[in-house]
Amino acid sequence: MLYLILSILCSVTVGVIFKISRKYSISTTQVVAWNYVFALLLCFFFFSPDLSAIDATAPWQIYIPLGILLPSVFLFLAASIKHMGIVKTDAAQRLSLFIPILAAWLLFNEEFNSLKLIAFLVALPALLLILSKKTDNANNKWIYPAVVLFGFGAIDILFKQIALTTSLPFTSSLFIVFAISLFIMIAVVVYEVAFKKTKINSLNFLLGALVGVFNFGNILFYLKAHQAFAKNPSTVFAAMNMGVIVIGSIVGIVIFKEKVSRYNYIGLLLAIVAIVLITLSQVLN
Repeated sequence: MLYLILSILCSVTVGVIFKISRKYSISTTQVVAWNYVFALLLCFFFFSPDLSAIDATAPWQIYIPLGILLPSVFLFLAASIKHMGIVKTDAAQRLSLFIPILAAWLLFNEEFNSLKLIAFLVALPALLLILSKKTDNANNKWIYPAVVLFGFGAIDILFKQIALTTSLPFTSSLFIVFAISLFIMIAVVVYEVAFKKTKINSLNFLLGALVGVFNFGNILFYLKAHQAFAKNPSTVFAAMNMGVIVIGSIVGIVIFKEKVSRYNYIGLLLAIVAIVLITLSQVLN
């Protein structure tokens, strides 16, 4: 249970770092780039990936789009936290789990039981209520959490396809994907420095290092939690998603004084109900 708690705290901490960073003049692209530098180093140190196994036969058709999607969605995650807050962003990210489940049903002909159908029917109004805001508020930039939702859903589908590639260790694939993401972000940073005259400063490095450590910690402890609960993975699945929504909401509302309406609260409650239902559908399937 300790690993699970640590994974939840690491996930929420990433959002807190991005929330705090809005007070300073930073380059989000530089922060994300440094994040992948540290994620790569930690991945190499903790997992010791076997890079010799990566050759032309590796699933590059999955690695490349995933390597591009990861930093792109990460940038939208930061923007969503900045404009919409931790509460709504965390909820949108966790509700993204319905995207790969829907894909499994529509694309891979997986059986869709009644609990899954009910979960989807609950998740849709939950999302609408979570993202709802007064129409006279010009800052209601719902597009950011919407991209986070669909982006993380697509990422999850690609990661699941990598997991099916049994010829290669998942940790080696993760290292390659991180390397592609870093390459993409270095290209973006070089462009901004060369053409937009963006300055490289130590604050971006510091925040990037923090994000990288906690982002990797989230992955590391999540994998260890699955190992600890090997016979009951649904426990990890449910606790992780509900934990991030609940803890993220508490942090956003209590510490950062994010404004959450009655409809948003109802949406958060429905999101937790939807996650419980989808977890039960996996257990009883």
